[in-house]
Amino acid sequence: MSGTGFFTSRKAVCFVYVLAMFMASLDGTIVYVALPTIGQEFGVSSADLSGITVWYLVGVAAILPIAGWLAGRFGGKRIFLSALTLFTIASIVCGLSQTVFMLSVARFIQGLGGGMLAPIGMAMIFRTFSVEERPRVSRSLVLPIAVAPALGPIVGGIIVEYISWQWIFFINIPIGIAALLIGVKYLIEHKEAEPAKMDWTGFILIVAGFPLLMFSLTQVSSRGWDAPEIFICGMTGLVLVISFIKYALNKNKPIMDLQLLYEPTFRKLSILSFFAVGGLQGLLFLFPVMYQQAVGATAFESGLTVFIEAIGLMAASKLVPWTLKKMGVYYVILLGFLGSAIFFLLMSLFGPFADPWLLRLLLFGIGLTLGHSVIAMQYTTFTKISSVNMGKATTLFNVQNRLGAAIGISVNASLLVFLQNRTMSSLTNPAPYQISIFGAAIFLLIALVLTVFSRNVIQETEQAQRKAS
Repeated sequence: MSGTGFFTSRKAVCFVYVLAMFMASLDGTIVYVALPTIGQEFGVSSADLSGITVWYLVGVAAILPIAGWLAGRFGGKRIFLSALTLFTIASIVCGLSQTVFMLSVARFIQGLGGGMLAPIGMAMIFRTFSVEERPRVSRSLVLPIAVAPALGPIVGGIIVEYISWQWIFFINIPIGIAALLIGVKYLIEHKEAEPAKMDWTGFILIVAGFPLLMFSLTQVSSRGWDAPEIFICGMTGLVLVISFIKYALNKNKPIMDLQLLYEPTFRKLSILSFFAVGGLQGLLFLFPVMYQQAVGATAFESGLTVFIEAIGLMAASKLVPWTLKKMGVYYVILLGFLGSAIFFLLMSLFGPFADPWLLRLLLFGIGLTLGHSVIAMQYTTFTKISSVNMGKATTLFNVQNRLGAAIGISVNASLLVFLQNRTMSSLTNPAPYQISIFGAAIFLLIALVLTVFSRNVIQETEQAQRKAS
């Protein structure tokens, strides 16, 4: 059962996991630099295409809460391979799409598949390797998965520049097929003897509420709230989301345990993370559009420039242990938000007119400073969460981060479309881009202010960490 030849079941689960996560992680960022080209082919502005990114994130957020239940009920191998198949087929549909609507629907389906890969794949890894082996295995797997989002803009730029935008999705086909063939042959099935009961009420409220709300946010700038379908979808989605919040706060074992937010450290840092992710993803959406349409750069040049932000983030990951030791968690988070907000504001002020190397410096600074805040928050957020509730807490944290990213993109894309329509300006006019990037900076300024008000909680948690260690 363990396999023979090059692959054993232990090697196979690692190989398939890396292939699947590399594909899903790459897909999360590869689309950014292609938006101007896709918009030109479909005859719409790049900002109107925000749904291509948003719907992927919404799909991930919608499926994450039930990924574990599906694996326990139907089998981890079966659901993982089904998710891989769904993602690969959706990638084909994305490349064949002839309308923005069709492409957005395919991206949502991609998100549903991609959202199941990480939690189920990680569970398969944990079941395959002992507690003692897991740190070594995790270190060996993290590099290819972490590199994929950084490579996304560069790979996307090359594909758009020298092939066609459809291949940013078709590139998933050989990776997906290879992972499927290996997985079918070598992965071992696992089912829970008594899977947990499914919270169908909570699931329906989430799956219906969030997409309706996101649809209205992505479309309101171009169609207006006075469009009946936008108003009805927005209000219905909002009511369903509020209903879910009330339901989950009072339900025993809901699909997402919002009662965990009663714990002050987890609540406050989750909110900070929400705004951090929203601001960063808003910028990463806006910058390639601005750089190509207002500055006149190519897709490849845009991808190379955006890549610098990832280098800053990698540098932050190496420096954080030292900065945490020197300054403490609170000041690392605070100064990270302050620095990144300043870099955002400078990008807003000088972006379209700046020398390319100044832009790269600003993006590196954003990755370095905001990376410090994000990593320090991840280090601290779960300190007071019990081991029994850790799985629920990490799911809730990941879902709200995906939604924060979706809202950050939706709000800033809507602002860009509104400004361009209001001023009747051409796509080369830099002013709407500058104001929209300022809008992304507001997310970080809100996080900065909230950090100041969270000082006591963060410092008390840090003291508890030190005593525990």
